[in-house]
Amino acid sequence: MARVRILDTTLRDGEQTPGVSLTPDEKIQIAKALDDLGVDVIEAGAAITSEGERESIKRIAREGLRAEIASYARLLRNDVDLAIDCGVDTVFLVAPTSDLHIKYKLKSTRGRVLDDAVELIDYCKSRGVKVDLCTEDGSRTDVGFLLKLMESARKVKVDRFTVADTVGIMTPEKTHDLFSKLKKNAKVPLGVHCHDDLGLATSNTLAAVRAGAEFVDVTVNGLGERAGNASLEEVVMALKLSYGLDVRVKTEKLRAVSELVEKLCGVPVPPNKAIVGDNAFTHEAGIHVDGILKKPETYEAIKPELVGAQRRFVLGKHVGMKSVKRMLDEIKVSVNEKQLKEIFDKVKYLGDKGKHVTSVDLEATANSVLGLKPKKHIQMKELVAVAGNKFTPTASVKLLLNGKEVVESGTGTGPVDAAINAIKHATKNVPFELMEYHVDAISGGSDAIVRIEVKLKSKGKIVTAQGTGADIVLASVDAMINGLNLIMSR
Repeated sequence: MARVRILDTTLRDGEQTPGVSLTPDEKIQIAKALDDLGVDVIEAGAAITSEGERESIKRIAREGLRAEIASYARLLRNDVDLAIDCGVDTVFLVAPTSDLHIKYKLKSTRGRVLDDAVELIDYCKSRGVKVDLCTEDGSRTDVGFLLKLMESARKVKVDRFTVADTVGIMTPEKTHDLFSKLKKNAKVPLGVHCHDDLGLATSNTLAAVRAGAEFVDVTVNGLGERAGNASLEEVVMALKLSYGLDVRVKTEKLRAVSELVEKLCGVPVPPNKAIVGDNAFTHEAGIHVDGILKKPETYEAIKPELVGAQRRFVLGKHVGMKSVKRMLDEIKVSVNEKQLKEIFDKVKYLGDKGKHVTSVDLEATANSVLGLKPKKHIQMKELVAVAGNKFTPTASVKLLLNGKEVVESGTGTGPVDAAINAIKHATKNVPFELMEYHVDAISGGSDAIVRIEVKLKSKGKIVTAQGTGADIVLASVDAMINGLNLIMSR
């Protein structure tokens, strides 16, 4: 197969992730990013959902994007009409096909489902739109019925026939077997739509492609119902690198699209997520770092720049001397061999105590060994944060910024968020973005000591910093200021 086409359903199946709800403007932002990324089809939503959803789909359809725009619809004339009226190119027509769904959900029969599907495909074609017939719970459907439905749909000129592993119970072997049987009789392109309930969505998608599927349904960051869908970034990179297939996706933009979807959907990407997780190209163990510095391919099968990521080295008890030297070079700290050994030993000691050694910790350790007193570009003079049931959480800060007094305020979802926003306003001329915020309770009780760790990104570089204390707001502000001081000192 020369090329596999990508159908992205982040804006429909991905938005069905519990807790995710996108505004029309946010949907358009993601749609443009997906189009720029190079996906072939964007499933923009389900027109039947709401008036706001229809407005989003209409606006996306009017954007003049290169990608084909689709809307989900059930086997109901009203669903189809609402989808077509949004101006989409394609109706993603979903037909429940397993006996389980037909009997208990539809309270219908196979014959009725087949007739309804054929009638609505014919109707869509008469109105000038494409049809992707998706068999809901197709993985638990009798193969004979799938073949009969596929042939009936072909006769009324269906454009694609997609099989969905709706509850994610397939294995790669079963998937390959199913699609091989369909491919022998298929006279229309086959699509595959996998869910990740067993953690096999990517593997099953690849197995379907090997058996002849030409369209793969995916979501950014693997978002979706329950355990999610097949991950766009995983499927794309596996198809390109492992199978040598053309997917026409600008892979160097994968990380940026992932970060955009993470930000707008509010669902954090796990650090160990393949391709786009923070740890995907992060190295700690000394033997790994030694190999990476000599030849990156020793411990990196994928070049980070190929997916728009950057290689990072972090410090912990597994650290090697070369990692410490590399990170000292990055923060422009010059040391001799004796000083390097002393810094290395201190980092090892902190790692053995279970401490995560941040960028700020390393600089502080180096300054201590070198007898240097670092300049504090930012110092906190005052902090006031208030919250309550009847008013918006608000915070104000007074800082010394390079010797100049700055007073700013901010609001947020809570006092911590308000305080961080106040810091952002006060340091608006410092280019940075808060990438990650993490809190741990070090001790128990209502007076527990908390440790806050923040990850800040500035001009492509990432720094980590910590703050501790019994007051979570103060600890959070300390962490932010520690990180910002490091950014400014660079």
